[in-house]
Amino acid sequence: MKPSLRIGILAALAVLILDQASKLWLLYVFDIGRRGAVAVTPFFDLVLAWNTGISYGWFSDSGPVGQMVLIAVKAAAVVALAIWMAKSQTRLATVALGLIIGGAIGNAIDRFAWGAVVDFALLHVEIAGQAYNWYVFNLADVAIVAGVAALLYDSFLGVSAANAP
Repeated sequence: MKPSLRIGILAALAVLILDQASKLWLLYVFDIGRRGAVAVTPFFDLVLAWNTGISYGWFSDSGPVGQMVLIAVKAAAVVALAIWMAKSQTRLATVALGLIIGGAIGNAIDRFAWGAVVDFALLHVEIAGQAYNWYVFNLADVAIVAGVAALLYDSFLGVSAANAP
């Protein structure tokens, strides 16, 4: 196994462990379901949201069959990403793919275990008396977004892109 692939696998495992540990801690130790929303800073709250859909709650009313279809699509995507990661030519792309894979598996575990993804982080701001909220998300979502951003950077501005004709 090439060293860069090992780093990608470690990134996936780290994301998966941190994601699942944070969710289990919030659900069973912190008991976020009983506490309700908890203000951490003036712009960040811990809340409990069960996302039965995909990004931004899309397809949230798809029912049990829809949930199984989403799990199957996610499994196929993870396999495709793992193949891409194994063939990746740059360390950044390999780590980025590991972040995406770890996040996807973390959210898939939630969907399988609870029928919904556990989301808990809410960013918000008030400007001129108007409240603006971001979507509720979790650590897996952060890893997926960071992985996609790193892949875009690697594709357009990375060493391979700079050396391309």
